[in-house]
Amino acid sequence: MLFLFSYLVPMQHKCSWCLGDPLYEVYHDQEWGVPLLDDQALFEFLTLETFQAGLSWLTILRKREHFLMAFDQFDYTKITHYGPSKVQELLQNAGIVRNKMKIEAAIANAQAFIALQEEYGTFGRFIWAFVDFQAVQNQFTSQDQIPTTTPLAKQISRVLKQKGFKFVGPTVIYAHMQATGMVNDHETQCFRYQEIRQLKKRPLDLKR
Repeated sequence: MLFLFSYLVPMQHKCSWCLGDPLYEVYHDQEWGVPLLDDQALFEFLTLETFQAGLSWLTILRKREHFLMAFDQFDYTKITHYGPSKVQELLQNAGIVRNKMKIEAAIANAQAFIALQEEYGTFGRFIWAFVDFQAVQNQFTSQDQIPTTTPLAKQISRVLKQKGFKFVGPTVIYAHMQATGMVNDHETQCFRYQEIRQLKKRPLDLKR
């Protein structure tokens, strides 16, 4: 009798929220929770998250390339100069979320973003100061334990609104904190939890 042996490679455990969609899983595996220090990247995520309000993140990810093209690769300096004609052009772009209030918020946020840079040197230095330039290492074992917002997110939201930002409610801000690595909200069993925890690139660099 011929016996066939199969050698199975154990599947890596991943956070439950990303399972079932290849795009979501790649984003989870490569981007979500990695500490971001670069202002351009931080602005991109903040803008995408403001457009997410009321929608799913997967919807935004599927439109991400269209957003990049429509918003000049999220060049916030260029976005500050968008006028009514550009707003109308964006409202005709089926590849993005065509919401006039959110589009106008992106322009206002670009202006507020630059103002914060002028005040603090970089937006990264401003935002990471809220966690003392160290990613918060949470220890959630399941998706239902992970909050949609926190008192700190509410505080950051309040400050950003005072600085002129729009569509930056506490839920949007906590999503931003998760995506940009201010908090490590990977489930503790997820293969990315320890990888993120052990990253050598540290936001402490911004403190200098």
